[in-house]
Amino acid sequence: MKQHQIPLPYRDRCAKLLVPLNKCRKEGWYLPWNCEHERHEYEACQYRDFKRRVKELEEIKKQRDESN
Repeated sequence: MKQHQIPLPYRDRCAKLLVPLNKCRKEGWYLPWNCEHERHEYEACQYRDFKRRVKELEEIKKQRDESN
C-alpha cells in the first residue's frame, strides 16, 4: 500500500481494487468515462463492506440486549 501511495483512510478490504483504479485514472487523464469498470468494482466492494459492518453491528447490539 505504501508503494502505491494509498492514503491510510483508504487501506481497507477494498484497497486491492483501488490500486488498478488509480492506475487507470492516471493513465486516462482522470476522465470519468475511462475507468467505469474499475470504479464499479471498487464501489461495489465498498458497499458490500458497509453492509457487512452494519450486520456485525446489529449482531453485537442483539447480543448486548440478550445479556441484559
